[in-house]
Amino acid sequence: MPRDYYEVLGVDRGASDAEIKRAFRRLARELHPDVNKDDPNAEEKFKEAAEAYEVLSDPERRATYDRYGHDGLRSGGWSPRAQSFGSVEDIFNAFFGSDSPFGDIFGFGGRSGPSPGADVGTRVQIGLDEVLTGTSREVSFEAVVVCDHCRGNGAEPGTPIRTCETCGGQGVVRQATRTAFGQMVRTGACPTCGGEGRTPEQPCGVCGGQGRVARTRTWDVEIPAGIESGQRIRIRGAGHAGDPGAAAGDLYVEVEVVPDERFERHGEHLLSRVRITPTRAMLGGKVTVPTLEGEREVEIPAGAQPGERLVLRGLGLPGLNGRRRGDQIVEVEIVVPSNLSREQRELAERLEATLEAP
Repeated sequence: MPRDYYEVLGVDRGASDAEIKRAFRRLARELHPDVNKDDPNAEEKFKEAAEAYEVLSDPERRATYDRYGHDGLRSGGWSPRAQSFGSVEDIFNAFFGSDSPFGDIFGFGGRSGPSPGADVGTRVQIGLDEVLTGTSREVSFEAVVVCDHCRGNGAEPGTPIRTCETCGGQGVVRQATRTAFGQMVRTGACPTCGGEGRTPEQPCGVCGGQGRVARTRTWDVEIPAGIESGQRIRIRGAGHAGDPGAAAGDLYVEVEVVPDERFERHGEHLLSRVRITPTRAMLGGKVTVPTLEGEREVEIPAGAQPGERLVLRGLGLPGLNGRRRGDQIVEVEIVVPSNLSREQRELAERLEATLEAP
């Protein structure tokens, strides 16, 4: 038994036409097989949503369904179009035509312009000290680039480029298909010229007429001070080359900050620990601690307790966009020795005899 159409779209029975269309648009995004490639049932779920939309978007069919349910629709001779088409693209074209607003979302439905290049991603590692100052890295990555030999037109230099005979220079071809509901025309990029409208008489000997080749590129990347692990730097136009007349993709460089055993990072602040003896904790005094700018002396107050924290103002990390530096917090860790000499034990016993527990 088919599911209730209102339940399929997730709308109330009194939903307006606009609400029904919005619900179908949302489901189209979620259920489209191109988005759910790992779900073998994605296409059937999508067709179920399309069937529900076909009924509820038509006032007469919706009225029949509200009164008599699925049986009322079938007894009147109606059958869902979604089940009679061979592809999801056919469903969209049947419902919305070639100018469907869903075409732009999923990348089909008559797009004939040049395609922009795809993005490229890579990763670099930096140290915590480089987060303090900012740094640069040279990265290498594989990318599709414009062929230098033919300058991207796909023709051997000095040879002519002809108008494509298949599409007549339009870059698109139209294919008519007869269905039970009449003739449907589908538009797509010309398979001969790839949508460019022209073909070289003698293809380029380097790129084989493609106008683009794959090669290793290098790029100097400036990494700003204050960056955090996992953040990405975007370099416009450094990705894969697009079709002639289209923009290249972007390069995304993900930064990984290598952990530093001396510090824990908490945003712009650093946490470090200093280990002292019980007597140093009781007497206080100066100890040396590491910072990102070298070693510094800090004053341990007399009677320091385990976990007590000292703050070194402005010795943390800078924030992005030039914000002031954070602080370094030094946490006191009191280490009790376990192997005392005879003399040390005697001194400790004499001291213990003079102390009272708090």
